Amino acid sequence: MRSLIYNICIVVLVALSFGSCGERSYSRWANLPTEGWVYADTVFLLPVDTSLYDNDSLVNGAIRIAVRHGNSYRYSNLWLEMTYHTDGRRLMRDTINLRLADVYGRWLGSGFGASYQQEATVSPSSMIDVTQPVSLRHIMRVDTLRGIEQVGIEVVR
Repeated sequence: MRSLIYNICIVVLVALSFGSCGERSYSRWANLPTEGWVYADTVFLLPVDTSLYDNDSLVNGAIRIAVRHGNSYRYSNLWLEMTYHTDGRRLMRDTINLRLADVYGRWLGSGFGASYQQEATVSPSSMIDVTQPVSLRHIMRVDTLRGIEQVGIEVVR
């Protein structure tokens, strides 16, 4: 009986180790000021720690964006502008309309209590230089946007 449990554990561990080898992701989050996100303030996120030596520079993968917000956020969506580096010195700029609530005002993201998180795929397959900063800024029609707690990006191979 003991050897059967031992063998099952070995098989599960081997399966888990092979399952996690194929996908590598890079992500970074930034906290926003509690008094609000000013229109002119651009958030710069570096997807990868450039002090590590085993990092790739160019990654072909999906680019995702995520936002954490509270109940005090007054709008049903969030317009963002994201700029990132591709191969060479080329810059790509995307405009994202992130829906945060349905037509009845219910939050669409996951979470509980006073914080919710909503994610969206910006590009399902893109070449991105993860050693260069990705810039995010809100392009809403207000100067100071209140209720957004954090913004983040993720690049998944």
